[in-house]
Amino acid sequence: MSILEIALASQIWARRHEKRQLEFLENDGLKILQRVAFAFLAFTLLIAGLNIAAGRPQTLAQRSVSVMVTGR
Repeated sequence: MSILEIALASQIWARRHEKRQLEFLENDGLKILQRVAFAFLAFTLLIAGLNIAAGRPQTLAQRSVSVMVTGR
């Protein structure tokens, strides 16, 4: 290997093994919030899709109407 190849390999190895400083930035908080919101939305849509595919969409309006009708 030439000196240039050794230097390049050494630089790559050093970058892979360097430890990042753990500091919290404002952008990190926004990214975390966006990821949580996206995961919640995706999970909600997944559950809604499964309920529709099963032929039993469940909504709060349907439950409250059935409770009011049976209560009278």
